[in-house]
Amino acid sequence: MAEAIVFWTLAVLILGLGIAVISARSAVHSVLFLVVNFLLVAVLYVTLNAEFVAVIQVLVYAGGIVVLYLFVVMLVNLKKAPERYADPRRVPWTGTLLAGAVLAEVIAIGVYSTVSSDGAAATGGGLGADTPFSDCGSLVSCNTEQLGWVLYTSYLIPFELASMLLLVAMIGAIVLAKRHL
Repeated sequence: MAEAIVFWTLAVLILGLGIAVISARSAVHSVLFLVVNFLLVAVLYVTLNAEFVAVIQVLVYAGGIVVLYLFVVMLVNLKKAPERYADPRRVPWTGTLLAGAVLAEVIAIGVYSTVSSDGAAATGGGLGADTPFSDCGSLVSCNTEQLGWVLYTSYLIPFELASMLLLVAMIGAIVLAKRHL
């Protein structure tokens, strides 16, 4: 009964803070609401006996992602009207070309993962008996070492794509903050 009360209290607080994130007038206040939201999600993970996921939630999201958001908010002056700037060196189709390349990569990853999962299913599963995580039935029942092995073998491409996305966001914040390149 106490677990249900804690769960529903956390759920209401998380939803309320989610609404506060999107309805705050100040961008800094919105980011601070997001930090508290991430911390409450970590508390929810602790109540579900997923301590490792809670620590990762605090380190990655409440630590890293929110700091990146704060850099963007602090570096970009949100009170000024957007400037009309036409750079003669700008090539308008470059963004479309790069978006097409990213879409092609995502499709290739999907095809590769479908083909490799079909091959793994035909051989009796993707986890061989000699791998360190062969006794790991699902990611939930893995310990930290097994989770690391799965992350850096089976899920290496999504992991690298997430890191590249964060790098692009950081470079975008720097470019937006800097007036003249």
